[in-house]
Amino acid sequence: MEKILKTELKTSLLKAFGSSGGGGYISQGQGYETDSGRVFVKINHKPQARKMFEGEMASLEAIQKTNIVRVPQPIKIIDLPGGGAMFVMEYLKMKHLNKYSSKLGEQIADLHLYNQKLGEKLRKEGNTIGKGAGHSESQYVDKFGFHTATCCGYIPQVNEWQSDWPSFFVRHRLQAQLDLIEKDYGDREARELWSQLKLKIPEMFCDVEIVPALLHGDLWAGNVAEDDSGPIIFDPASFYGHSEFELAIAGMFGGFSSCFFSAYHSKIPKAPGFEKRNKLYQLFNYVNHWNHFGTGYRGSTLNMMRKLLK
Repeated sequence: MEKILKTELKTSLLKAFGSSGGGGYISQGQGYETDSGRVFVKINHKPQARKMFEGEMASLEAIQKTNIVRVPQPIKIIDLPGGGAMFVMEYLKMKHLNKYSSKLGEQIADLHLYNQKLGEKLRKEGNTIGKGAGHSESQYVDKFGFHTATCCGYIPQVNEWQSDWPSFFVRHRLQAQLDLIEKDYGDREARELWSQLKLKIPEMFCDVEIVPALLHGDLWAGNVAEDDSGPIIFDPASFYGHSEFELAIAGMFGGFSSCFFSAYHSKIPKAPGFEKRNKLYQLFNYVNHWNHFGTGYRGSTLNMMRKLLK
């Protein structure tokens, strides 16, 4: 494996440093010294590893392009001869998010507002004939989805573009996850609750205007950090979606201080109905955890469904 890395990275020096680990619970990770500096390599032996890493690479590139919040620079995806792949990226020396919590809250809000601001700029440019019209660096995105599949954990997510957010979220997020539960567990209670809940989802979006926002897509405490210069986010599963979706997992498993949320909401205030939709977005994360880690998350999933039906 190290031989392949040397060849692919065109480096004569390849020296592992630090302990292995840090690739998340899905992949293994290892830092290496190379001729051109330090890199971090994620290794995954699953057959779908390349697809997973391609989604992550596209996500990092999309976030990087906004110039708002720092992510590791992606370098290369390399196939492993026995199946699986490696993903090489910039090595960043990171520590736990602490003094930059509110800074990250602001940056995530700015990330979520980035596309909306592009749209506003476009409309202004459209009114000034010929003057710089159509020369915005980045393209405004008017639909929900992403140009490639991504994985939340190791579950592939379909990101086909749709113009309506509730139908995108129901079809490509909740239904997709609950189909897996049905396939693996055939859980009658989950099936019955879902058939009732599905009908109630559109009304949760009655009074809210949703502009597609570029999301990190898996923003829990294990995917954020800082160094001396500011916050860093990594392991994204990006797509254009409802900004509120991002906050559900951030609020579920701890690790984000209240100043993260207050800094975020000072830029994007809570819209009417926020709390109920937040539970709906938490439901997605509970089902995803049930699919990844087993029936320990069944109770939380069904409870959340019952709460949403009240």
